[in-house]
Amino acid sequence: MTSILDSVDSRTRLVGENRLELLIFQLGTRQLFAINVFKVREVLKVPHLNQMPGSHPKICGVATIRGNAIPVIDMRQSVGMRPLEKDQDANLIVTEYNRSIQAFLVGKVVYIKNMGWNEIMEPPSTGRGNYLTAIAKLEHENEHKLVEIIDVEKVLAEIVSYDIGISEEVLDQDLSHHLMGRKVLVVDDSSTARKQVTETLKQLGIECIEMKNGAHALNLLKSWCDEGRKVTDEILLMITDAEMPEMDGYKLTSEVRADSRMSNLYVALNTSLSGSFNEAMVEKVGCDRFVSKFQPDLLVDVVQTRMREALEQK
Repeated sequence: MTSILDSVDSRTRLVGENRLELLIFQLGTRQLFAINVFKVREVLKVPHLNQMPGSHPKICGVATIRGNAIPVIDMRQSVGMRPLEKDQDANLIVTEYNRSIQAFLVGKVVYIKNMGWNEIMEPPSTGRGNYLTAIAKLEHENEHKLVEIIDVEKVLAEIVSYDIGISEEVLDQDLSHHLMGRKVLVVDDSSTARKQVTETLKQLGIECIEMKNGAHALNLLKSWCDEGRKVTDEILLMITDAEMPEMDGYKLTSEVRADSRMSNLYVALNTSLSGSFNEAMVEKVGCDRFVSKFQPDLLVDVVQTRMREALEQK
């Protein structure tokens, strides 16, 4: 089963081109689900799972994989359905999110699909849509089917609580009155991720403007420019996710840098993708900083650093 990901390294060329590849799977029904290949380490048949007394009910055990104990989360149960039966079609998808490794118990793994972010649509806001970041249409077995792209950050946040507390030693009291009332544009397709950022920055007195994807954010920025407003007067900086429907964070940053009216906007890439890869992409598209999710102290450091620069430019 790992052969389905054998060429994952070659797929990095898609990032920055507003494209992605989806690992598509089932959860015991004919409905198709997906997550981004870049979050996936490997796919394998379900090994023996050791039970963890007192663990979260959505954790169905711990697997020992390559010498490491990795928690296994029932993906079907995590999106509001009954627990998945561990039959012959069951697989584990081992992933890395927010600097942690976990595996998801899923059903049959179907294939990998190369798509453009402009082909990805926003999900419905009701029912299982609460656990989705997007949906896509594709042809499967001679049928046109919807693929539901799971908001893994929401799934994880319901199992592992994220602390938005800011360490006292990180706060620069000399900047506190300068930050009060400032605005930051937060761009992320995950409502959970947006909440984590906005709740953190709220502690600094910062007001966040939230956008669900890069296209929406770019339209807002361009509308300010068209009205003769200076983008850097409207917001202190933009914090953007990498992967989003319609337009990803890399493409968004490239578009900002290509427009002389807003090319000097400070842009921080905030993503759960691996650090070394994103550092290279940050340099390629022209982001100012890279922040691996979810690190409140580092997020605050980025904002304070930008505030110091803005004050020095006056």
